[in-house]
Order: sequence, then C-alpha cells, then structure tokens
Amino acid sequence: MVRGMRVVVAPDKFKGSLTAGEAAAAIEAGLRRARPDVELVRVPVADGGDGTLAVVLSTGTAERVEVRATGPTGEPVDAAIAITGDTAMVEMAEASGLRRLPGGVPAPLTATTYGTGELISAALDRGVAKLVLGIGGSATNDGGTGMATALGARFLDKEGKQLPPGGAALMRLAKIEAGALDPRLREVEVTVACDVDNPLVGPDGAAAVFGPQKGAKPDDVLLLDSALRRYARALQDDLGLDLVTVPGTGAAGGLGAGAIAFLGAELKSGIQLVLDLAGFADAIDGADLVITGEGSLDAQSLRGKAPFGVAQKAGEHGVPVVALAGVIEVPAKELRAAGFEEGHALSSLEPDVERSKRNAAELLERLAEKVGRAWSSLP
Repeated sequence: MVRGMRVVVAPDKFKGSLTAGEAAAAIEAGLRRARPDVELVRVPVADGGDGTLAVVLSTGTAERVEVRATGPTGEPVDAAIAITGDTAMVEMAEASGLRRLPGGVPAPLTATTYGTGELISAALDRGVAKLVLGIGGSATNDGGTGMATALGARFLDKEGKQLPPGGAALMRLAKIEAGALDPRLREVEVTVACDVDNPLVGPDGAAAVFGPQKGAKPDDVLLLDSALRRYARALQDDLGLDLVTVPGTGAAGGLGAGAIAFLGAELKSGIQLVLDLAGFADAIDGADLVITGEGSLDAQSLRGKAPFGVAQKAGEHGVPVVALAGVIEVPAKELRAAGFEEGHALSSLEPDVERSKRNAAELLERLAEKVGRAWSSLP
C-alpha cells in the first residue's frame, strides 16, 4: 500500500465468535501490521438479523430504550430498541431470536414472536413516525402471528377459540380477526429490513429452508410448511392478501408475511437499510478498497446477506471488495460474479472449526495482514 491508501472495513458479525465491531477491529489490526500509515474507516454492518441493533447504536446517533418483553418460549427477557429522531429500530431477535431460547433448546413448533409485537408497541409509545424492523436471527416459525397477537389481532380455531403460540398451532387456524389491531400502526411507516428473499412456503420457503436451523426435524418441517399454507389461505380469505410467493415473506419463520399483513410493511434489503443508516456511501467516497465478511460465506450470502450488499454498493462506486470469512462455500468464479475480487477463509489457516472459532480474532488479523500486503501496490 502506498501512503494515502484509503480502506473501508465493513464486516458483519462472525456468528459464535465475533461481533461486527470486534471483526472490524481485528481486520484493522492486521491491515496496520501490513501498512501502519493506511487511512482506514471502520463501518461495522448487519443485514437485519441478530446484531443489527448494536450496529445502529454504534453510530452514536441513536438512543437505546430498554424494554421488558416475552421471549420465544414465554419467559420474560430484557430487550431494547433504538430511537433516532422520529424513527425506531426494532430487532426481532432481541425478543424472539435464537439467542433468547432458554438453554439454547430449540422450540420450532411452539416458539412465538409475541415479544416482537411488544417491542413494536414500545416504539409506538415513543410516538415515532417511522419504524424499521429487522427480522433475521429468529427462533420462530409462526408467520408473525405472535407479533400480531401482541398488537391486537386474533387467530381463532373453528370453535372460535384463540390458538396457542407457535407455528404448529396454525394447522388449526380457521379465522383471522384483525379489526382490533393497534390503531397507531396506521400512522406509522413500517419498513422491514429483510436479509433473504425466500417465499412463505414450498421448497424455498420458511419451513423448508430455515426450519432445520431452528431445530425442526423432517416431520416438523412438513408440519410447519402445511401450517403456513393454511395461514396463507386465511390471509387471503380474511384479509384479501395473496402472499404465498412474495419474495421475503418466508424470512424469520414467515414474519415477513406477518409484517406485510398486520403492519402494512414494505420489505427492503436489510443490508441496504443499514448501510444507509451507517453512512456507508460517504465512507467509501474516495476509497481504494473495501474489506467485508461474515462467519460463513455461502450461497445464502449471495441472496442478500451483508457482504453481498456491501459488494453491490461498493461496486456502484467502482471500489474493489475483498471478502474475509470463517469458511467460504462459494466457488471463486461465483464470488467474482457477485462483485468480490477475492475471498479468504479462516479455515485456510485453521481447518478445525472449533479452534477457528476460539481464535477467530487472531486468525482474522492474519488474513487481513495478508490482504494488506497483497494489495500493497494500490492505489
């Protein structure tokens, strides 16, 4: 690197190892070993999933508001939302995420998004005009019915009784009553930060793709997919909404669909929303290189996850992008087609996954130093 080279470091979290901020710090340390005088800007990112709230709060412009909410299996949890001016940032994983499962024990059939509805209600209590809802990292498969219940909707069986929490119960759904939804929702512009484009049901849907990640066994996946199909029919019959094939409705166990149906939300790329909040366009103005990454760079990453969004935005400005990840499961040719100049994995330095996770910061520093030396001829 010649003097004056400007590098923007914009990683997502390395799940189970490093937060986005910690990953950015490790990359910076490695780059500075290669060239101490590099001009470097850190912009930790997220795509709407677990960690998005922390990224928004790290900008220094948002107020953290503590909220006591219901966890995915009913236990109370200490969660938070962020308020910036007239806008609230709500991360569903704060209340309904995998990390909120007691003891980490999955509950794919019964986990609820009720706590997410409570977070939204807390945001409405602050009188916001806009609400951004991040919906990744969920423990749930309930189509957002828990969230909607917390906000006043009712989901009834054929006898007119309220269904219990969870996605499996939707197999008995006979009627949706949305007339008692919190009227303040009509006055708020809701945007969903969505990190995937999967539909609600089918082989690419919520249950089939994400259910196993939440502990769903093959029979559970079939049950949940059937339950969400019944839910989709009820949305059409009772609310006049055909959401079966809408991209992103399968995100967070179908919460994408629930957000459209009950919040009047618009689904947008999560990473693009976060990049805008973080001022990424200004950060890469005049940059010579962008370094991004996450724990696992795989085919799903190229469907809208954070590194892909960073690569897209950097590409619009003609800035080359290098990806660093714990593991890379995408061929180099596909990485190039997605906008990355190259990719490097921690697994190339430490093949043992558990040791790699334990030593992620050190390994990431070494990879970043390698990149710094390889790109030393820029600009």
